[in-house]
Amino acid sequence: MMGASEALTDPSSLYNVGNNDLSDTETVLNVRNALASVQNGESYLLYDQFVETIQINNRSDHALGAQLDALLKALSGSVACIDVNHHRRILSGIFGMSLWDHKPHVMDSLMDLIISLAATSGKYLDNCLNMLIRHFVPPPWVIDRLWQGRVIEQKQHVLSRVHGALLKISLLVPLAPSRLLPMLAHQLPKINKKDQVVVIYVENLLKLENSSIGQVGGGMIFMMVMERLRDLDLEIDWNDILQDDSNRGMFDMELEDAMNEGDELPVGSLNQDTSGGKIESLDKLMVTCFDHLESCNLHGRLDQVFEKLFDSFENFILNTYKSKVSQFLMFYACSLDPENCGVKFGSKLLDIFLSSNKPRPTRQVSLSSLWMSAVAYLASYLARGKFLPVSYVATMLKRLVDECADYCRTCNDDIRPEAHQLFYSGCQAIMYVLCFRMRSILDVPRFRSELIPLESILMHKLNPLMVCLPSVVAEFLRQAKAGGLFVVSDSFIFEDLLESELSRAFGGCERLDTFFPFDPCLLKSSNSNISGNFIYWSMVRPTYDKDDDEDDAEIIVNGDEESDEEDEGDLDYALNKMSITPKHSFKNNMERERLMKMPSMIRPSTSPESL
Repeated sequence: MMGASEALTDPSSLYNVGNNDLSDTETVLNVRNALASVQNGESYLLYDQFVETIQINNRSDHALGAQLDALLKALSGSVACIDVNHHRRILSGIFGMSLWDHKPHVMDSLMDLIISLAATSGKYLDNCLNMLIRHFVPPPWVIDRLWQGRVIEQKQHVLSRVHGALLKISLLVPLAPSRLLPMLAHQLPKINKKDQVVVIYVENLLKLENSSIGQVGGGMIFMMVMERLRDLDLEIDWNDILQDDSNRGMFDMELEDAMNEGDELPVGSLNQDTSGGKIESLDKLMVTCFDHLESCNLHGRLDQVFEKLFDSFENFILNTYKSKVSQFLMFYACSLDPENCGVKFGSKLLDIFLSSNKPRPTRQVSLSSLWMSAVAYLASYLARGKFLPVSYVATMLKRLVDECADYCRTCNDDIRPEAHQLFYSGCQAIMYVLCFRMRSILDVPRFRSELIPLESILMHKLNPLMVCLPSVVAEFLRQAKAGGLFVVSDSFIFEDLLESELSRAFGGCERLDTFFPFDPCLLKSSNSNISGNFIYWSMVRPTYDKDDDEDDAEIIVNGDEESDEEDEGDLDYALNKMSITPKHSFKNNMERERLMKMPSMIRPSTSPESL
C-alpha cells in the first residue's frame, strides 16, 4: 500500500482520490496538497481534475459516483484549507451541485461538506443556505414525474437531507435563521410557475415553521405563505371558476341550497379551468396549509401558531376586499380549536372595530376601511361558524349593540351615510348575524333582553334600515317580526324597502356594505375541509316558517312590482333562492343579466367592478 509521503511525491497517485487502496487520511492529504499547490501558484493539474469530478451527475456510473463521494468527504476534512479567492472554481462547483442528480451516499457526503463550509467560515454561510433553499424547487423532470414511486422516493431523500442540513447549520451558526428568512422570501416561486412548484415550496416553508427555525422565523414564514395565497387569490377571476355551460343550472341557485351538511362542493367547472391552472394551485395550497394547521393542532401548538397566523392575516388579507378563499385559513384554524383560537379570532376582530372610537390625530380613510372590514369579517364569522356556541355569538352581539347605542347618543346632526360609515357597518353586522342566528338567540331570555337597545338604534334619525343593504334588512325584519323581537313592531316600515344610493354611500368605493368574506368556499378540495363546520343558508331555521309565504308580500325589495311577463316572474322566483335576499325585481335588463351570470353566494363579497 502506498504511504502518505509517497502519495505527496508521486503525481500519478493524486488522481486516485476514489481509490479504495488509499486511506481516508491519505485522500485528505491529497486534496489538501492540491489546494495548496493552487494557492501557491504551482500545479493546477490535480485541482482541475477535482473540479471536473465535482461536476459529475451520472447516477448510473458507480465508479464515478464512488470517486465523487470520496472527494466530497476529503473536502469536508479540508475546508480550513479552502480559500475563497484562490479556489473559486471548486467552490462554484460545490454550490452548483444538486442533490436531485445523485444517489443517497453522495447526497450525505455533499450535505456534510455544506454543513462544514457553513460552520467553518461566515463568508460561505449565504452560499450554503442559498444552495440548500434551491432544492425546494425541484427540476422539471421531477415535477413531470411526481406520480412515479421512484421520483417520490427521490424527493423524500433530497428534502429530508436539506432540512436536516438547515437545522444543523442553524444550531452551529446562531445567525443562520435570520440570514435564511430573506432568502426564502426571495426564492419563493412566482404565481405563474407550475402549480406543483409553488405547492412543494410552501410545503417546505411550513416544514421549516414546524422546526426550531420556526421558533425564530415562524411569523415571517406565515407572512410569506399568506402573501402568496393572497396574490394567487387576486389573480383569479370568478369567471374563471364559474362557466356559462351545461352546468350553469347548478349556479342559478345558491350552491349551498343544493348541498347537504358535509357534502363535497360540486364545482364541475374546475375541469374547465380557464385561469391557467391558478385555481387548482390555490386549491392545493389551501389544502397544504390546512394540513399544516391540523398537524399543529395535533401536536398542541396551534394556539402558539395562531398568533403568527393572525398577524399575517391582518397584514395581507383583512384589508383586501377581493380575496375569495385565502381568509378561510383563519376559519379552519378556529374550527380546529373553537375554545381558544375561535374565541380569539372574534375578539381580535371586534377589538379592531372598537378601536375606531379611540382618539387619533387624524382619521385616515385607510383606517376607516380597516375598521369596516374587521366588523364585516366578524359578522360573517359569527354567522357562518357552526362551531361557535350561541352564548359566544350573543356576547359579541351585545358588544356591537352597546357600541351602536353609544354612537346614537353622541352622533352629530350630519345624516349623510358617508359620515357614519362605522355606525352603519355595525348595524348591518348585527342584522346579518341575526339573519342566521335569531331563533337560537331569542330562545334564551337573557340573550333576548340584551338586544333591547337594538330597537332604539334602528329607529334613530340616522335610519340604518334605509341605509344598510336591503337584502339583509328585509330578511332581518321578516325574522324580527315573526320572532317578536320588538315590542312595538308596527313602528317599522316592512314595506317598500327601496334600493337607493344610501348603502353605496356608506359602503364606499370598496363597497364594504356588500362584503361578507365567509360566503361559501367554491374550491372543491378546500371546501371539503370547511363544509363540516360551516353554516349554509339552507341549514338556517328562521323564526318564520320557510314554507309559509304569507309574509312575502310585506317585504318588498327594490320596489318589486308585478310584471306582465311570465318569464320575469319565473326569474324572480329562481333568483329568490340564491341567498338570504327575499324577492327581487330588476330595474332593467342589464341588471337582470348581470345577476344571472353571477353566482349568488359570492355576489355580496365580490369586487365593486362586478356588482
